[in-house]
Amino acid sequence: MNELFLDALIDSAKMIPFLLVIYFVVEWFERKFGDSLEHRLQKVAKAGPILGALFGCVPQCGFSVVAASLYARRLISPGTLLAVILSTSDEAIPVLLSQPEQSEAVFSLLLIKLLIGITGGYLVDLLLRRRGPAAPVVEAESHHKGCCCHHVSAKDGYRQLLVHPLVHTAKIFLFIFAVTLGLNGLMMEVGEENIGRLLLRHSLFQPLLAALVGLIPNCAASVAIAGLFLKGGLSFGSTVAGLCCSGGLGLLVLFRENHDPKDTLRIVGLLVGISTVSGPAIPLLYG
Repeated sequence: MNELFLDALIDSAKMIPFLLVIYFVVEWFERKFGDSLEHRLQKVAKAGPILGALFGCVPQCGFSVVAASLYARRLISPGTLLAVILSTSDEAIPVLLSQPEQSEAVFSLLLIKLLIGITGGYLVDLLLRRRGPAAPVVEAESHHKGCCCHHVSAKDGYRQLLVHPLVHTAKIFLFIFAVTLGLNGLMMEVGEENIGRLLLRHSLFQPLLAALVGLIPNCAASVAIAGLFLKGGLSFGSTVAGLCCSGGLGLLVLFRENHDPKDTLRIVGLLVGISTVSGPAIPLLYG
C-alpha cells in the first residue's frame, strides 16, 4: 500500500510544474490582454495542430496536461488538443529504448504518431468547423474569468496573480493524485499479464482493444502496450493505435476541467476513432 501511495504521489507531483506554469501564464495573459486575447490567439491558430503534435512527441505526458487545461479554457482548438494527445507516448518511449535494437521502430513510431497527430488535428478542426480557439468568456466592466473561473481585472492586486494559479494547481493535483492512486491499485489487481491476454484475443479487433487500453490514464497502460510489442505479442499497427490513445494524465485533467461533458466525450470518441482507424492502416505504409 505504501508503494502504491508513493508511486501515485510521485506521478502526480510531476505535473505540478506544468500546471503551475500554465495557470500562471493564462492568468497573466487574461489580466494583460483581456478582450484582445482571442485575436492574438487566432494569429497562431492555423499552426496549432502542427505545434501541438511536435510538443506531444516529448516522451512524457506533461504537454497533454497543458493542452487539456488550455482547451478547457477554449484557448486552443479541439484539433490542437487531439494533435497533442495523438502524438504523446507517455512512458512507452523509454521502455522501447531499453532495447537498442528497437531504435528504428522508435523513430518510425514517433514519426507516424506525429503525422497522425497533425493530420487528425486538422481533419477534426475542419470537421467541427472550428478555425480557431473559441473566445474566452468576457464579463461586463472589463472583468474576465481567470484560471479557475474567478473574476479578474487590472484593478486586482498582483498578489492574486500567483495565489489563484497556486490554488488551482493544488485542486488539480489532489484530483489527479486521488484518481491515480485508485488506478494504480486497480492496475495492480488486474495485472499486466491479464491486459496482455486481453489484447492477444480476437486479432481483428486488436487495434480497437489496444486503443481502449491506451485510454487508461495511467503509465502502466502505455508500458504494457510497449512491452507486448517488444515481446511480439502486439502488431506495430495495434501498438500505434494503443499509444495514440495514451495521453497519460491529460485525459484526467480534461474530464476535471472541461465543464461540457458531451464535448469531453466527443473528444474521447474522436481520439479512439482516429487511433483505431490509423492502426490497421499502418501496415500499408510501414510494410
